[in-house]
Amino acid sequence: MLAAIGLTSTAFGVSILSALLPLISIELFLVGAVLKGPELPWWLLALVVTVGQIGGKLLHYFAARGVLRLPRLLRRTSERKSHGRWSRRLKRFRERCHRRPVWTNGMLLFSAATSLPPYAATAVTAGWARIPLPAFILTGLAGRFARFTALILLPGTLTVWF
Repeated sequence: MLAAIGLTSTAFGVSILSALLPLISIELFLVGAVLKGPELPWWLLALVVTVGQIGGKLLHYFAARGVLRLPRLLRRTSERKSHGRWSRRLKRFRERCHRRPVWTNGMLLFSAATSLPPYAATAVTAGWARIPLPAFILTGLAGRFARFTALILLPGTLTVWF
């Protein structure tokens, strides 16, 4: 029981860190945890890691949306923020995302499940484009849960076949 609680809290912490720092791989952690011996039901491990990942990605989303204040080194200057072709392109991109919610949600779901494009970049772009928070969270939870479920179940499936 204590080992299961330890694995759950470790998995949650690693998932948040991997959402924030691209050098940490939650995928490698999951495969290693499963190969070591499943102490948790697969769905619980997938759920814990999914919630941690979305929690971490929400920081990217809120930072891009301007809700979180970034350190001075990472902030844009006010001159670059309000002038030029990038602001016009951003406005057009936001409008397209809001006019095509099915396409936008499909891309969010696809990225969450496959990491193509990288989900960290998608989280920033979603915040930047002001995608509604419920859409970002729901597509992220569904896609990430599918991704982590596949990663957790894959080693067991391969051992049955080989």
